[in-house]
Order: sequence, then C-alpha cells, then structure tokens
Amino acid sequence: MAPIMANLRSAAGYARTGNIALAQMETDEAVAIWKRLEPNASGSLPAYAPAAVSDFLDRGHERLTAATRALDSGDNIAAGRELLALRQSFHDLRRHAGLYDLGDCVFEISPAMEKLRVAATRYGEQPAAANAEDTVAAASTFRDRLQRCNEWASPEIAEKSEFRRLIDGAIASSGEIAHAAMAGDGPLVHRYLIELQSYAQLLDFRYG
Repeated sequence: MAPIMANLRSAAGYARTGNIALAQMETDEAVAIWKRLEPNASGSLPAYAPAAVSDFLDRGHERLTAATRALDSGDNIAAGRELLALRQSFHDLRRHAGLYDLGDCVFEISPAMEKLRVAATRYGEQPAAANAEDTVAAASTFRDRLQRCNEWASPEIAEKSEFRRLIDGAIASSGEIAHAAMAGDGPLVHRYLIELQSYAQLLDFRYG
C-alpha cells in the first residue's frame, strides 16, 4: 500500500494546485498497483482482518475511479475530495488494526490546520479579543499535534535535514502566529498562516 499512498498524496497535491495532468499520472499509477493488489489482498495486507480488507478495497476502488473521472472532467475539487476520502479510509483501516506511525500522525495534522485557518481568517476579518483567543487556542492545538509527530518520527527520519526544517519551522511558526494574535497584528497573523499552510502541505506530501 505504501506506493499507492505515495501516489495519492502526490495526486492530491497536484489536484489542489490545479495541475490536472500530473494528478492524472499519479492516479493512473495508483490504479495500476491497485489492480495487482486486489487478487492478493490477504497476502499483501496481512495485518488486517480479511473482511475489513475486502471492504476497503471495494470502496477504495470506487473512490479511486471517481477521482479519476473527476480529473478527466477537469474537476480537481471533486477529485481532491475523493482522494482525501480514500486516504482517510486507509488510515481508519490502520487504526482499527491497532497500527499507527508517523504517516498516520502527519495525516491527522490537516484537521488541526483547518481549525487554525478558520480561526486566523476570522481574526483577520474581525480582530476582536475573542477571535484572538480562538487563534491562540487553535495554534496551540496545532503545535501539540506537530510535537507529537516529531516524537513519532523514527531516528532515521528525525535526523533528516528536510524533516527537521519542516517540523521545526512549523512548530516555531505555530508559536509565532499565537504571539502575533495576542499582539493584535493582523497582517503578521496572515503571514504566519500562509507559512503554516505551506509547512502542513509539505509535511503531508513527504511524510503523510
């Protein structure tokens, strides 16, 4: 499944930026691997219950097909939804099997990032004290998630300069956006929000 998940991460990233052609290349590769995986599901995914694997493969095939069709029609937003749902189903499968690693942790960063985006955007539109507090709280939650992922990284990954740049940069900026909100600096909050979204996307692309 690792190659398929890598394809799906790449496809989602390309779909998000509107690069349909590259997203199609990634989904085509995922489809080809998926077809080889299905006849040997039990052997390929030995850690999971056979019934759960069968359901995952059936639903996953439907979502992958839907994503492919959406890309073919130029609907990158719909494709992104299907790709996210497929990735979510795989992480759900892993969780139900009692499995968890850095990839699962990084995947879970997205909801925390979305809550921070909503809070920071609301603060930018109306810099009231309550909105500043919401931004600080969301930034703290996001920072906690990042620190947890840092702890889940294997020694080999934790020592990589790329991982250190992304995770340390994101942790630092999550603190800075909170400070900016407390100081009432709307433009700085916006700047750090853009920076944090980039960090989150790159972490997901490389390690999700």
